Amino acid sequence: MTTLAGEDVRKQAERVEAEVLLVERQVGGQDAHMAGLVRVTCSETIASNLIAPGLGTLHLTNPDIMIELIPNPRELSLSMREADISIRLTQPEQHDLVVRRIGTLAYGLYASPGYLDRHGDCDYDAGCPGHRLITQLEGIQDATQTDWLAELAPRATVAMQTSSHAAALAAAKQGGGLASLIRYQADQEPGLTRIEVPPLPSLIPSAGIWLVVHKDNRDTPRIRVVLDHVTKWVRKRADELDPTEQRPETHRHREALGADENKRSMPPGS
Repeated sequence: MTTLAGEDVRKQAERVEAEVLLVERQVGGQDAHMAGLVRVTCSETIASNLIAPGLGTLHLTNPDIMIELIPNPRELSLSMREADISIRLTQPEQHDLVVRRIGTLAYGLYASPGYLDRHGDCDYDAGCPGHRLITQLEGIQDATQTDWLAELAPRATVAMQTSSHAAALAAAKQGGGLASLIRYQADQEPGLTRIEVPPLPSLIPSAGIWLVVHKDNRDTPRIRVVLDHVTKWVRKRADELDPTEQRPETHRHREALGADENKRSMPPGS
C-alpha cells in the first residue's frame, strides 16, 4: 500500500520526467543535422506492403538517415519519445500532436475461388446464410470492417477472428471465409476474388491514412525529410489505395480533403 509520502515522491518523479522529456523534444526540434535515427511506428496493416517499401527508398537521397520501423497495433507515444513519427488508420485527438491525412485506404470483400465454389454466391437479401466470416478483433485500427460485415451478412457464421490483417488475408486465400481486406493488397493476390457488394445497407467503410508527429519535432530536419518522403510516397499511390471504380466520389473527396488539410496541421512542404 502506497503511503502519502510515497505518493508525493511518485508525483514529483512524474513531473521531473515530463520536464526532462519536454527539454529533450525542444532540443531535438532544434537539431539541424540531416542524419541520425528516425523511429517510425505504423499499423501492421500497412507496414510491409505500403510503408516499408516507401521508407526503403529513402536512402537513395538521404543515406545518413537511419529508419527504425516499428509495426505495432499499440499506438506508441510520441510525447514520451517512443517514436518520432506515427502513421495511423484512425485520427488521434491529442492536442500536442500535428496531424495530416495523406491518403485513403479502400476495402473490398474477398474470398478464394474454392470457397465460393463450395458455398455459392452471397445472398445479401437473406443475410448470407451458410457463409463464414473472417473478422477483425475489437480494438484494432481497422475493426470498423467487422461492424460492416455484421451488417452485411448477419446470418453468416464467424469462423475466425484475428488482430492481424495479414493473417485475415492468408486465411481467406486458403478458403477460410469471406474477409474485408485492403484492396491495395488483396487485388494483387492471385488466390483471392473480389466480390461485388450492394451499396445498401452501407458502402464498405474506408480508412484514412494519418501522418502524425509531435509539435516539438515537426521541424527537425531529418524528421521533416521522412515526413515529406512518406507523404509523397503515399500520395503517388492514391489511385491504387482508393480505386475510383469503387468510389465514384473519390476525386471530389480528394479535392475537398486537400483544401481542408491545407488549412491546418503541418506547415507547407508536408
